[in-house]
Amino acid sequence: MFLPSVLSMFLYFPEDKSEYIPAVISLTIFMIGAVFTMRFIIKVSKREAQKAKEFEEQLKNQDHTQRNS
Repeated sequence: MFLPSVLSMFLYFPEDKSEYIPAVISLTIFMIGAVFTMRFIIKVSKREAQKAKEFEEQLKNQDHTQRNS
């Protein structure tokens, strides 16, 4: 009833396919940005995990030396 008439307002398939070019360009730009952002977040996360591991080892060593003293 109501659904097909609402969907028909949002669906538009142009006859001139050159109208897709700006959409493809912006999609490409945003996808490249998303990939770089994801890689950056993963790199920072690995760096933070390494720092946390080093800090944990440092705390274990301090605890171990205090128990032996």
